Amino acid sequence: MNSQSFTKTFAVPASAIDERNHVNNLSYLQWCLDSAQEHWNDKASPSLKQQYVWYVLHHSIEYKAEAFAGEKLQLVTWVSSADGVRSERHYKIIRLADSKTIVEAKTLWCLLDASTSRPTPITEEIRNLFQ
Repeated sequence: MNSQSFTKTFAVPASAIDERNHVNNLSYLQWCLDSAQEHWNDKASPSLKQQYVWYVLHHSIEYKAEAFAGEKLQLVTWVSSADGVRSERHYKIIRLADSKTIVEAKTLWCLLDASTSRPTPITEEIRNLFQ
């Protein structure tokens, strides 16, 4: 699946810093989840957003370097597959000052019918949103 990526750039807020003075690991995961939601919100119509919801089945995250308060980061996310009821989304977080990859991650998502909370096949319309 050739996927369109979604990119956002932001500065690390002080609230993301832990007792070791670098970004807390949970902050990276939250940024990934937020970007997935933003990508969906950006691409999906109001009716699709009302009809379907995405639930996480599995996260995999690799921490490659530290980031610190105030640093500018770029998060890129894209969908690599969407088959049956499952979709795999990838993420890369890069420190802009030195182009260093800070995090590489992926999430396996399941599409649910919003009214029944039951898994439902990913439609061609949804698949086409991210190609």
